[in-house]
Amino acid sequence: MTRLPLYLAAGALLAGCASTQPPLTDFTGNSGNPRAPEQLAVTFEQADLSLRVDPATHSISGDAALTFLASAPLTRIAVELDRNLPIDFASVDGVQLAPPAISNPEGRLYLTLPTPLAAGARTTVRIRYHGVPHVASHAPWDAAFTWSKTEDGQPWIATTVEGEGCDLFWPCIDHPQGKPKLIDLHISVPSPLVVAGNGVALGMDEKNGWRTYHWRAKNPSTYGVALNIGPYELLSGEYDSRYGNKIPLRMWYLKGHDKQAQGLFAEFAPMLDFFEARIGPYPFGDEKMGVVETPHLGMEHQTINAYGNGYAKSPMGYDWLLHHELSHEWFGNQMTNADWDDMWLHEGFGSYMQPLYLEHLRGEREFQAELFTQRKSLLNKVPVVSGKSKRVEDVYEDERGGPGNDIYTKGSLILHTLRNLIGDDAFFRATRRLVYGTDAPKPGNFAPRYGSTKEFITFANEASGRDLGWFFDAYLYHAALPELVEERHGQQLKLSWKLKDGGAFPMPVEVRVNGRIEKLAMADGTGELTLPPQALYTIDPNSRVLRQQAQIDDWRRQEEQRKKKAKS
Repeated sequence: MTRLPLYLAAGALLAGCASTQPPLTDFTGNSGNPRAPEQLAVTFEQADLSLRVDPATHSISGDAALTFLASAPLTRIAVELDRNLPIDFASVDGVQLAPPAISNPEGRLYLTLPTPLAAGARTTVRIRYHGVPHVASHAPWDAAFTWSKTEDGQPWIATTVEGEGCDLFWPCIDHPQGKPKLIDLHISVPSPLVVAGNGVALGMDEKNGWRTYHWRAKNPSTYGVALNIGPYELLSGEYDSRYGNKIPLRMWYLKGHDKQAQGLFAEFAPMLDFFEARIGPYPFGDEKMGVVETPHLGMEHQTINAYGNGYAKSPMGYDWLLHHELSHEWFGNQMTNADWDDMWLHEGFGSYMQPLYLEHLRGEREFQAELFTQRKSLLNKVPVVSGKSKRVEDVYEDERGGPGNDIYTKGSLILHTLRNLIGDDAFFRATRRLVYGTDAPKPGNFAPRYGSTKEFITFANEASGRDLGWFFDAYLYHAALPELVEERHGQQLKLSWKLKDGGAFPMPVEVRVNGRIEKLAMADGTGELTLPPQALYTIDPNSRVLRQQAQIDDWRRQEEQRKKKAKS
């Protein structure tokens, strides 16, 4: 996904839902709350998480050891954990804490240190907890556990925690910039269930009817840490990267889906090659490209993307869900938005990669068809970027005043317009700098990083050699699209840009006149062209510029009226 674009998602498989659940606090129910001063004063070095998952009782018990490096003196440690998962025990560097030293009223867990921690010192806190975790009523659009069953009645379990956050099942820093440098996962499940996890498999132990699977991942995005449990079969292979390294390929699927899984598995290498050719090296080549079949539609869990699309290819002849989730290994996991307000960097880029892939696979018709499908979905009610720190639901939910689906489709079309404005070389150099921190990435010369809208604007300015502030201001920070006003006086055609909120907009425009393309520079926001007698002309014939279009606005109004009428 991230949570999948509504213009693409046809629906999701139903999740198991508890009849009664203790309510989440507003704090826990929204990922991306401002970090506490104690969290800003530490580097999260390692999480070592042991988790026992019991399908019979829909419960979990956890034992988490979290190691932090202090950059300033501290008297307490702060992490997030759903208050509905009671704390059984907590210690700091082996010293057990008394109950008054443990506080978790709203979902931010404070552990008062036995002795103050000096700047430059490390500490390891250990937290044991248990409980019945929150259940997703409509995964993956809402976050939590899905307790499902396979067709033959075996447990099939998954987590989706993007919206509400990692704190629904493990103590973490629930913020985009809360990544631990390393996480070790030890997930125990009843035999013979299988756990498909993040990163690299470190083995499995079996004892007294339970299996414990060991996984290790570097720099995992917080919502990218996931549990996927079921009676899985496994497909394995390798991809020979154009960068010279070999990337492990893994696909966990349910028994009886062998043929379908093999068909999906066959798409792994072509998709990887496309992304490596267009963007750069697969970011987690020393771990794996992993996909797991899930009882929900999908989610971009780092190196273990969730897949529940029923193995259905689109009319374009590819699996759009697999492609979209894979894009997030670059745009989401390698480059993670510094704040949820920058979420369009995940979803806009991920969405633009799909028409580009179709152009590569099928050609111009499918490329333009996908772009037009995206264009029809735009709402343009709220700016894509507010310029203020946001929580995740305040971005995704229209009802909360967020841009919602526009971060996908409008983000994609903004990028398409930018690419046509500055050219492929500058566009992809700026993109690589955003993703890798360098425009010449090679395996081993980059690490996961945080990106922001302001940073990408700087990269685009530098790559293009021009100031593009007017472009990003109009498209990202204002809701209404630029309007191209057309005036015809005899043989004179005059075009002028109009912004609802005013300001300069010197966007060049192509006009096709009797089959020949004329390009108007529009340096002052206007351009003029003398037409031959009885000329046929088309403005922006290749749809290079995102703009307000009356016919689409009229169609949307008709669609809204039709839907209202159907409901009444």
